[in-house]
Amino acid sequence: MALLGENAVASDGWLAVASGLLEDPSIGAVSPRLVLAGRYLEVALGDEPPCADADSRTLGRRLTTATLGGVDVLSALVGAGVHPLETGPAGPWRWTAGRLPFYAPLVDTHDDLELILNGEVVRPTRVVDLLSSAGSYLRADGYVGGIGSEGPDDGRLDVAEERFALSSSALVTRRDVWARVGGFAKRYRSLYEDTDWCWRGRLMGLRMFYDPAATVRLEAVALGGYAARRDRHLAERNRLLTLLRNAPIDLALAEALRKRRAGGDDGVAELLPKALPRALGERQLLRRGWAVRPREIFERWAGVDAPVV
Repeated sequence: MALLGENAVASDGWLAVASGLLEDPSIGAVSPRLVLAGRYLEVALGDEPPCADADSRTLGRRLTTATLGGVDVLSALVGAGVHPLETGPAGPWRWTAGRLPFYAPLVDTHDDLELILNGEVVRPTRVVDLLSSAGSYLRADGYVGGIGSEGPDDGRLDVAEERFALSSSALVTRRDVWARVGGFAKRYRSLYEDTDWCWRGRLMGLRMFYDPAATVRLEAVALGGYAARRDRHLAERNRLLTLLRNAPIDLALAEALRKRRAGGDDGVAELLPKALPRALGERQLLRRGWAVRPREIFERWAGVDAPVV
């Protein structure tokens, strides 16, 4: 059986590619190369990071305007070389991250559109496709992310490999595996539901594989306002639920306690007194199917393929 997101377009043969790997009974699911729709201009400014004692980030240039072919793309810039959008009385801005490249989405099919940053014409390095995910990594604090996310699809991730987890945007599994692991946790709604599923499968002794022989393109989904706040809440809530259900218990409880003490504006800390007992109850039910200890999974995968920050 296969799952394909509503914003995803699969290439021919993606199911056949996954089916070959799934003939191995130890493999629980397979995901293809996930690429963002459209093409992007790569920009490398080469700025020396300025002195910024009050900011722990690597900063380069403060961008207040960015247009491509006359279209405002400041909020649409992506990649490791640009920090999130900030706002103030004078309007929005974004810091670049020193010498790291970032990417501007092409607004039409022409590669020679003029890119203007802070009123200055900038020559891009190249035109590239950008990856969304080549499987998922696990950080030591329990956060997950897409391997290669918002980086160029330039051949560095062209080898089929086992991953900690896979994205539900395009996931292929067997019916017997789906019946054994169960479906996605319904109360997650979105975000981390695929990580929770893959983690549950791993605890049952199954492996997850990324195979770049097939490609699925994902249309960008613009989020802002209420949608962005909602997704921030769901991401943090579901991360903690996933840890409480699957991770080594000392890590899970430590992360829940840290969140409870730190609070924040995502509303998750206030939910923990009720959510924690329920998640621990679910853990007791799930552990009946475990073939591997949570500590073994965590020690094998925490930090593997995660970007260096």
